[in-house]
Amino acid sequence: MFRWYVVNTYSGHENKVKHNLEHRVVSLGQQRAVRQIVVPTESVSELKDNQKVTVEKRTMPGYVLVNMDLNEDSWTLVKGTPGVTGFVGASNEPVPLTQAEVDRLLHQETAERPRSRAQFSIGEQIKVISGPLSDFSGEISEVNEDAQRLKVLVSIFGRETPVEVGFDQVKKV
Repeated sequence: MFRWYVVNTYSGHENKVKHNLEHRVVSLGQQRAVRQIVVPTESVSELKDNQKVTVEKRTMPGYVLVNMDLNEDSWTLVKGTPGVTGFVGASNEPVPLTQAEVDRLLHQETAERPRSRAQFSIGEQIKVISGPLSDFSGEISEVNEDAQRLKVLVSIFGRETPVEVGFDQVKKV
């Protein structure tokens, strides 16, 4: 019976493990036992130099999902792949994912729009480039990634005043 299993890998080696595993499946003739190998990712839009760039980020660093019919041969095939440290679950008894978990991990990008990740951090100096406060400089005191807003302390009439601006209204100094 084909089920989804989570394989633990060295962090940062997920794509290499996927490639090695696909190669071993073919070379050892296990195509009937292993259906699909997936590195869970999501699309994230980032602001780089005031340009929106969409990049793929791993949602589960250090893990690869494998859809397979678990038997002695397929278990040995996956376990013996370079970069694989083991299955998630008990050492000799991997635990399959439930259908709800599989849906959540694999169909995540269809459920939500690409998320923006801020390239800003607290304490960083910025300059407002649009809006009523354009040409003011200030220091970031708060980052709200969900709303894509920053709380910035700008000096107005010699006093530090907190103002809220969007990611697209500022640039780094």
